[in-house]
Amino acid sequence: MSTEPATTEPDEPGGRADRAPDAGAPEAEGTPDDHGTPPATAPTTDDGSPGVTESGDAEGAGGTTGATGGPEDVADAAAAAETGAGASDLSEAQAELAAQKLERERIERRKAEKKGPITAGAKLSGTAADLLAAVRAVEGGQKPSATVFAEPEPAPRRPAPEPVRRPQPVAAPVAAAPSGETVESVRAVLTEGGAPQTLAPQVAETLGEGAGDLLREDPWQLLRVPGVRPEQADGFARALLGAECGPDDERRGRAVTVWLLEQAAVAGHTALEVPALTAALAQRAVPDPDEAVQSAVAEGEALIFQDALDDAPAVTAATDAEDDEEDRERPVRVLVGLERYALAEESLADGLARIVNSPPKDDTADWASAAGSAPRPAAELIRAVAGHGLVLHTGGEAARAEPAALVAAARALGLRAWAATHSTDGRRRFAALLDAAGTGGAAPADANTPADAGESGSPVVTVGGLLAGVEGPGRDGEGAFALDLLVVLDAPQLDVETAAVLAESLPDGARLVLSGDPGVLWSAGPGRVFADLLAARACPQVSSRTPDPGPLGELVSGIGIGELNQVAAPGKEVVIVPVRDAGEAVHRTVQLVVDSVPRAFGVPAAQVQVITPGHGGAAGTRALNAALKERLNPGQGRFGGFDPGDRVVHSPVPGRATPGRVVRADAEGLHLECAEGAVVVPKERVETAVRHGWALTAHQAVGHRWQAAVVVLPGDAGAALSRPWVYTAFSRAERHLSVVHGVEQTLPRAVAEVPPKPRTTRLPALLKAQVPTAG
Repeated sequence: MSTEPATTEPDEPGGRADRAPDAGAPEAEGTPDDHGTPPATAPTTDDGSPGVTESGDAEGAGGTTGATGGPEDVADAAAAAETGAGASDLSEAQAELAAQKLERERIERRKAEKKGPITAGAKLSGTAADLLAAVRAVEGGQKPSATVFAEPEPAPRRPAPEPVRRPQPVAAPVAAAPSGETVESVRAVLTEGGAPQTLAPQVAETLGEGAGDLLREDPWQLLRVPGVRPEQADGFARALLGAECGPDDERRGRAVTVWLLEQAAVAGHTALEVPALTAALAQRAVPDPDEAVQSAVAEGEALIFQDALDDAPAVTAATDAEDDEEDRERPVRVLVGLERYALAEESLADGLARIVNSPPKDDTADWASAAGSAPRPAAELIRAVAGHGLVLHTGGEAARAEPAALVAAARALGLRAWAATHSTDGRRRFAALLDAAGTGGAAPADANTPADAGESGSPVVTVGGLLAGVEGPGRDGEGAFALDLLVVLDAPQLDVETAAVLAESLPDGARLVLSGDPGVLWSAGPGRVFADLLAARACPQVSSRTPDPGPLGELVSGIGIGELNQVAAPGKEVVIVPVRDAGEAVHRTVQLVVDSVPRAFGVPAAQVQVITPGHGGAAGTRALNAALKERLNPGQGRFGGFDPGDRVVHSPVPGRATPGRVVRADAEGLHLECAEGAVVVPKERVETAVRHGWALTAHQAVGHRWQAAVVVLPGDAGAALSRPWVYTAFSRAERHLSVVHGVEQTLPRAVAEVPPKPRTTRLPALLKAQVPTAG
């Protein structure tokens, strides 16, 4: 690993003379500027109050890379959940959302079939029993008592039902905008309460018709609008209600409970344990947190669950040593979650259990023959897939050749095998591996292969395109994918909702392979599906022994096991550029992108990607993009800050980032050229869906690779670093990596000591009840 002195390059315009002072810690990834409400139209005041322990990594709509904080510390990231008004023409992203909406409706129908609350433990006492009794009271049509509770009886979880095939999704029209009358009524209430009138369209869209009356009746409904914080809703409520407003108002406690659960989802949790939730409510000045949780459950705004803690010793209430084992109580944890994510996680567990428990098609002999003729690294994967419906495969970039060999072998057997990646760039790279494996674009005679299935008709699609029905094999008469094998690459990027739709869309007897690098950052959306499945050991796991080549591969492999090694880089594949402050970091980054890397390695600036921990701060994406635009494509930014030729990243839905370039702007909106083709972003969505893209965060960059990467680590970024962040950022480069280094010993300490931030999920417990081999 070589070190480039800070003085080897001459000063350039826009460099040292333009240094900004260090502005403190970088803004956490996932602020309103990601995908949500712009600061100009939504309050964004932070009060810095303490909260639940941070446990999420997702960016954009999925979470934050900040070092500390809990649901309340990612409040600004809540704006990422807003998708805004869509284009008049149905886009791939909108079609995907429509498909997911249909799946959620199907999940709700299945939930209605259940005869009782979900139970996975035994007798409870104290607050846990009170909360569960509240649920039973609601199910009986009664208001739960705050003092008298019935002890819940344990009930076995019903087996996974035969899936109900949903019909092939049909393009749904874009949701109608709220009427002008509704917006005006909301605007009047906002004015009366002292809130910005610019929030009126968002409030009307969020609360629907009658939003004005609803907001006047319950001012804390304002918390449902992305970007609004409890202290802002409190001020609004005081202005409307006057002396009637108080911290003990039941409406406030219920609204803050739901808000905290939404922030937890942004941070990656699918549910929160009751003690963590009540502690966060107390920090938000809710006098009776238990009552607030009960009220949210009673009104159907949250669901409560209990999951057995199998690792904990059972507790015996009786003193007789000869009591039956049935009298021993199994410790449980009680969780509260939003219905949307709770039901998605349940549906995912049901779908995966069906895949694991249903025997695959009887073609073992053919698979054995394929394994015998496959390259040795891929043979183990092929043999595992031969006899199992669900298989997990782990490995880095070079290990992708193994699932490529699997897809090639399956298609050679005449099976309908498809692969899905999370980005267009990933699809391109995997299609090249398929070509090398000998499958090319040929499809078996019985495969339903549309002309736009993938690159050059190859059996590789994107997950979004597959779910939207615009790519891939299509669906059969029962609504299931018309395939025999589906290999999903970049599996750590699967959130619970996307994974649930995929699992439930597989036909009986089909095989599912989830393949990915467990060292990268987790999904932007709630859940940690791939990590949960690896921990549950519910199916065969194949770990690749194929290392990534060269100095870059050696460096990244060491980071994966917690070691930041100094590697030999004779061709300057890895270069360290020391800097003293954030201003110098910006200056040196511009030099590297504009001059040093193109001159030394022949890599054009368009193939050099800058990656930094956050959007804010003196060396965040905003500052770096401004400096790079000044050098590479100066202009006045006449259309929402953008000019033709600007390098951008488009986020059509929260959590998805697609690099592109501005072509032009007109009355229709901002015209972009992205990897998947031409995209038109309506002018009202430009500010929330498009960012400059010379510099990205690691969460935006995951799933993509570039010829060269410049990772910027200013001195104020140390608190945001973790092993997954460093692993993800450093592994985005194919040929050359420059590290603009100003964090000194914080970097090796983060690699060695800072693991992924935990997420609270229920998938392992749900699988345990349905898959005998899980454990």
